Amino acid sequence: MATEEHTLSIPVAEGLAVDAVLWRPEGAKALVVLAHGAGADMRHRGMVGLAETLAARGLASLRYQFPYRQAGRGGPDRPPKLMATVRAAVEAARGLGTGLPLFAGGRSMGGRMTSMAQAAGPLPDVKGLIFFAYPLHPAGKPGVSRAEHLAEVGLPMLFLQGTRDKLADRELLEGVVSGRPNITLHWLDGADHGFAVLKRSGRTPEDVLEETGAAVSAWLTDGEQAD
Repeated sequence: MATEEHTLSIPVAEGLAVDAVLWRPEGAKALVVLAHGAGADMRHRGMVGLAETLAARGLASLRYQFPYRQAGRGGPDRPPKLMATVRAAVEAARGLGTGLPLFAGGRSMGGRMTSMAQAAGPLPDVKGLIFFAYPLHPAGKPGVSRAEHLAEVGLPMLFLQGTRDKLADRELLEGVVSGRPNITLHWLDGADHGFAVLKRSGRTPEDVLEETGAAVSAWLTDGEQAD
């Protein structure tokens, strides 16, 4: 399947812009705005892998940098700046004029900042949120305070979570989503927070990505989110 690639610059605030990459496969049925995790950037192999697996399922993606990565810094910006960047990326996606149903989310911290941005005020035209390894709590410090804002999201949400993810205790996350019809939780057997799997599991990272793409596609189709 042929995929078009376009690079662009997204203005976030006066004097501040971030890079972004749009991948649009032929016959795309939706566009997903993808934010990277705290220790990565939009060019990280995990982000590229997500974009590739989405493209294989006919889903376009817009990957973008957060300001701290744009500046070459290691430590994340404060949440207000991160959420402002999420909102700017969504606005940029709207401005592309693709005519595709729009979704937003991202890996780890990027997904969390997207849900926080939506909870603070609706992201225009976004029909649902997709989280790849949502960081429910810090490693070794189980809790659910990071999920309290999800009640204010008001959109369909899909969580793709590894069963070995140390940043999302399974029992706690299942408790968070229980009774919430707008949330779908898909467990990736044997995957950790980075979607890596143990060799003895008999699965490969490619298997996990394939399952991830299939789960996203099924959620969009079964829930008719992309209509």
